[in-house]
Amino acid sequence: MSLERFMSEAISPWMKREGPDSDIVLSSRIRLARNLENHVFPMVANEQQAEEVNQQIRQHYADESYGSVGRLTYFDVDQLKPIEKRVLVEKHLISPNLAEDPKKSGVLMSEDESISIMINEEDHIRIQCLFPGFQLSEALTLASGIDDWFEEKVNYAFDEKHGYLTSCPTNVGTGMRASVMMHLPALVMTQKMHRIVPAINQLGLVVRGIYGEGSEAQGNVFQVSNQMTLGKSEQDIVEDLRGVVLQLIEEERSARKNLFETSKIQLEDRVHRSLGILSNSRIIQSKEATKCLSDVRLGIDLKIIEGISRKILNELMILTQPGFLQQYAGKPLSPDERDIRRATLIRERMKLEKNNE
Repeated sequence: MSLERFMSEAISPWMKREGPDSDIVLSSRIRLARNLENHVFPMVANEQQAEEVNQQIRQHYADESYGSVGRLTYFDVDQLKPIEKRVLVEKHLISPNLAEDPKKSGVLMSEDESISIMINEEDHIRIQCLFPGFQLSEALTLASGIDDWFEEKVNYAFDEKHGYLTSCPTNVGTGMRASVMMHLPALVMTQKMHRIVPAINQLGLVVRGIYGEGSEAQGNVFQVSNQMTLGKSEQDIVEDLRGVVLQLIEEERSARKNLFETSKIQLEDRVHRSLGILSNSRIIQSKEATKCLSDVRLGIDLKIIEGISRKILNELMILTQPGFLQQYAGKPLSPDERDIRRATLIRERMKLEKNNE
């Protein structure tokens, strides 16, 4: 398969669009955790109980359409190959937990993959809406609409005092996680992230890596999300997160401007060295690749590099992950083979970009 065809099929359609503040905010996500009334929660359910929930949701919503989202297609996670599950995790369409412990679980997905609804993960239902750039309010509006649509056909486990009941106590209340994926290289370079992260935590928010809890920040990409789900409305949570994200955007832009003015030659050298590594390497490990991609994206944003699309970081951060590399190769690969494939794919992608100038 050619790289152009592979890319056109591998990258989610919603990722190809550019949203507000996309120089810094890669994506916005709202996730709602819900459970069905009078059903044992997934963590303690046996296979028959889990299958009853799976069947109930599947019969109501598989191949059904919701507004502009269109038709939702159901995938049985138990039946997917290991590489297919890994690719869905790398695209953030299912969680690592669902991929590793698929007990009668499934996922409903919209055609553009901006909506994915996990069944029998930690909770019976996890509704996820993804938007490009900084569009938290838009994601909340869509997720709330889908939530209402679901509630027309199923009854949720809900308590008047505590709100939506969930498997993990930290999700009780709204059951909502709002998160924003941000590229913050200048704040890392100036070592301001060490000071900012604890301050954000004190506000009831949390900063994580790109795959959520327990994951490392790769390529200076951080996920900022709410920690509290009880005692506040969904709208208040989104507004609190919005305020912090706007401040981070301002801080990152200020740090970029300051770096460019005070250390321009050093910054140019770093960006062009990274571009050289990406364009010429024959072997490259994931950590080095994401670091170089971050540098190149910063160089594009600061106009140090021209003729390369900003979206290249978003694409290659996904395409160079182990699952995608093996899917592109059409066979399982050892770590050493993946490093060679990764370097080849990046070189080919860079060449495509140059040819399109």
